[in-house]
Parts: sequence; C-alpha cells; structure tokens
Amino acid sequence: MSENATTLTTRTASVDQTKALAAALAGLVRPGDLLLLAGDLGAGKTAFAQGFGAGLGVTEPITSPTFTLAQEYAGRLPVHHLDVYRLDQLAEVAELGLAELLDDGGVVLIEWGDVILPVLPADYLEVRLTFGDGDDDRHITLRRVGPSWSARRRLLAEAVAPWTAEPVDGVDAAGPGGAGHAGGSGPC
Repeated sequence: MSENATTLTTRTASVDQTKALAAALAGLVRPGDLLLLAGDLGAGKTAFAQGFGAGLGVTEPITSPTFTLAQEYAGRLPVHHLDVYRLDQLAEVAELGLAELLDDGGVVLIEWGDVILPVLPADYLEVRLTFGDGDDDRHITLRRVGPSWSARRRLLAEAVAPWTAEPVDGVDAAGPGGAGHAGGSGPC
C-alpha cells in the first residue's frame, strides 16, 4: 500500500481466513471506531463480524442482526453490530442511536453501512467484501475515511499483510511464490 493510498485490497480463500483477517483488524480498534461492512448478499459481512468479535474476545455467537437491527456483544470493547438492510429511510438511522453507540466506548460495525453514508460521521473504515473466483474466495477492500483510520494506515497494512495482494514496504506480503494465504494453505 503506498503511503498516500486510502484503500488496501486483501484476499481470503475461506470463511476461516475472512474471520482471521477480521480478528487481526480487531486488534487495531479504539473506542468510538466505526466500521462499515459493504458488499453483495452472502459475501461474508456476518462472517467478518464474527471474526472481528472473536478478535475482541466476544465469546457468545454473533449472528446477523437483520431482523433485530442491532445487537450488542461484550468483549475487550463493547461491539455494537447493526444491520441497516431493512431500513426504508435514512431518518430511521436516528432511531438506532448511532451517536450514542459511538460515544459509549465501544466499536460499531454496520452491515450495509454504505447505504446510509449521508448520515454517518466522516471517520470510518469501510470493509467491502466481494466474491472471488472460488466459492469461498473473497476480495476484501479496506478504505480509510477520515483522520482516525488514516493515522493507523501503517498498522492497518501490517495487520492484514498475510492476506494482501500488494507489497507492504517493498516486501511481497504473499511470500515466496506470491500465493500468500489466498491459496488456502498456512495458519490463517
């Protein structure tokens, strides 16, 4: 990832790798952080949330809050997991109490968060999951928006280096042969 880039593209080849990448990102979060999970239906947003929660020490099962809209989980930091897929209007976001959730010392994950961008603060990490070539392959693009995540750009690149398709500081993060963890081998 170049010093000025705002995006970083990663690849995973299994649900477990997607969860491991999310757990690695969880090690970087701070109270008040916002992560937007975007992508097609079935692309792995909930699996990402499960790995992220595990990385924060959440022990209870994390499920998609599609019908409940919001779930809270206890971990190193409280995890607020929201799903705005079923919201009909942006005004309904206010009813979720997002500002309060961001101020309570936890982390907020919003599935389908890209559809409510106009009402969100301008400081977040967008995690866009898209389908790859194989059934379990995913391309995960991380886009930093705002000062908080921009200040952590190097830490972010280092945390996801095992899954990155781009060099980090001139070193091919995929390792010898360029296969990295996308090929399905390794401890991810």
